[in-house]
Amino acid sequence: MKKISLILALIMIFTIFLTACAKPAEEEEIIKIGVFEPITGANAGGGALEVEGIKLANKLYPEALGKKVELVIVDNKSDKVEAASAVARLIEKEKVVAIIGSWGSSLSMAAGDIVNNAGVPTVGASCTNPLVTLSNDYYFRVCFIDPFQGTVMANYAYNKLGARKAAIVQEVSNDYSVGLAKFFVDAFTELTGDDNCIVATSNYNTGDLDFTAQLTNIQASNPDVIFAPGNFTESALLISQAKQLGIDVPMIGGDTWETPEFIDIGKDAVEGAVFSTFFATEQPITNESKVFLDEYRKEFDKEPAAVTALGYDAYILILDAIERAGSIEHDAVRDEIAKTKDFEGSAGFVTLDENGDAVKDAVIKVVKDGKFTYMDTVKPIQ
Repeated sequence: MKKISLILALIMIFTIFLTACAKPAEEEEIIKIGVFEPITGANAGGGALEVEGIKLANKLYPEALGKKVELVIVDNKSDKVEAASAVARLIEKEKVVAIIGSWGSSLSMAAGDIVNNAGVPTVGASCTNPLVTLSNDYYFRVCFIDPFQGTVMANYAYNKLGARKAAIVQEVSNDYSVGLAKFFVDAFTELTGDDNCIVATSNYNTGDLDFTAQLTNIQASNPDVIFAPGNFTESALLISQAKQLGIDVPMIGGDTWETPEFIDIGKDAVEGAVFSTFFATEQPITNESKVFLDEYRKEFDKEPAAVTALGYDAYILILDAIERAGSIEHDAVRDEIAKTKDFEGSAGFVTLDENGDAVKDAVIKVVKDGKFTYMDTVKPIQ
């Protein structure tokens, strides 16, 4: 009898051990995708737009490999240190399969070493600085990069505006702004054949509110065009103050201008402002474009921003890679992302080059009647 009791006791202990070691069934059935975006801080407007697209994609495509896909969204607070901490948390605590983010190249770059060292595949939606993916085998993106964007806007200034002299206003605390300004300068200088075509360069910092000194310097240089890539808030204030000073020169910029805040802050002053971006609702490119537009309008009752489409595409591209890999193992997913070719996204077809960068068209938009309005599509340089 004692022997039987001992055997039963051992069986119970063994059963308890197995139960304790086993993962809950619901946990085994969940695939976690991390998202690190600026939910608060100076870049919160851009982060919110990308998160809209990511959440919509998750709603429409909630499963991969027959398992539920769960988004784990963390706030990088528009801060480089917080961006690194947010990604570390997603990797170490949440055990995510892949990561999406971030709006703001500086924030993406701050997280680069962490995702690379941990070997977790990460896809940026709108981070355009070349350094985001350079020498990083685990960072990819679904947007074009700044050398192309800078060339697009230099060509616009030279060919469409007839500009031969340009002034630069750059947000020196923002890697995106400094990088894009440099690529514009390089391309514009080559187009004009004039090493002195940049007649003024003025700097400011993120969070500045008064641009009188910079604009006075520019006004004295008499440029044909002002290129001012920077965050939407500061850019809108800059343009408003330029108009108040009587500066009647075309103001052009980059993709960060396409947020509701740019128009809300700039109001009538930003009418006529021209910028490069990724996607135009007036020009659906793929079947997925139509799905995205229909569902977004139904969900939010408004028109989506280009970066919202890119957030959507980053999510569905990761899901496609998971399905092709037949696995959620990091390296398997990473390898399939790297092979992406002619993937049908909402913002166009995505083919990733050897650096993990998307080779895609650029769109030029203008603020007209208080709305972002399509002007032209520019093909990538082959």
